[in-house]
Amino acid sequence: MKSFRLKKLFNAKSGRCFDVAVDHGFFNQPGFLNGIENMSKVVATLVDAAPDAIQLTLGMARHLQEIPGRHKPSLVLRTDVANIYGKTLPENRCFSLMIEDTMLQAVRYDATCVCVNLFQIPGAPEVHAECVENILRLKPQSDYYGMPMMVEPLVFQEDRSGGGYMVNGDETAITHLVRQAVELGADIIKADPTDDVHVYHKIAEAASGIPVLVRGGGRVSDEVILKRTKVLLEQGAAGIVYGRNIIQHPNPKGITRALMAMVHDGASAEAARAMI
Repeated sequence: MKSFRLKKLFNAKSGRCFDVAVDHGFFNQPGFLNGIENMSKVVATLVDAAPDAIQLTLGMARHLQEIPGRHKPSLVLRTDVANIYGKTLPENRCFSLMIEDTMLQAVRYDATCVCVNLFQIPGAPEVHAECVENILRLKPQSDYYGMPMMVEPLVFQEDRSGGGYMVNGDETAITHLVRQAVELGADIIKADPTDDVHVYHKIAEAASGIPVLVRGGGRVSDEVILKRTKVLLEQGAAGIVYGRNIIQHPNPKGITRALMAMVHDGASAEAARAMI
């Protein structure tokens, strides 16, 4: 049954996936609501742009699933909430908590896939342990319900002075955490880009046949995100999961369609930019 849902998630023409992440409000972090204050409007705009999937929480999935008709993006359900995205880690307790009856709720919401984090944070090894426990608990449920499990390995930088969590783009660190996610039973990987995007084929190789979707990270210029995306796809990425580079863009529909052309039609960065 997982294969049935995966066929809904990955485009039949290209075999790739473009998932727009709009789950930022789940994490109670200042600045994370920029561009998504009105979720009903945001989801309607994205549905009109027609990406393959939209990543939402239980509280916001209704904005997608209440839209009538068969031809709308698939739901990727965010399953865990954490408190580790600020400039400093919480003094009392860092956590990554899972929603209850995860896979049953995903089935009830007609999700196509669920997404769970695998954090590696300097100074917070207990959060990594909680993530591993979450994934180990989800794996048999994933198999039982036929619900694909997307694991999101995130390696944080030690220096968080840049504002919020800072991603470590080190090739070795990302490779090892991606491999752990695959070993834990991931059906799909959602991983950060490496600092040198031209070595991303090593990440895809470490995933051993499990499709790797690349995170977009913080907001960057159109030129940067389009050129980066082109190289990552050429290096073996099976698609992208972008959030702030879509929802904080002045033309979310335009940038979505431009990226869709790159992911599914092989458009160049220059041709895609002309579509925005």
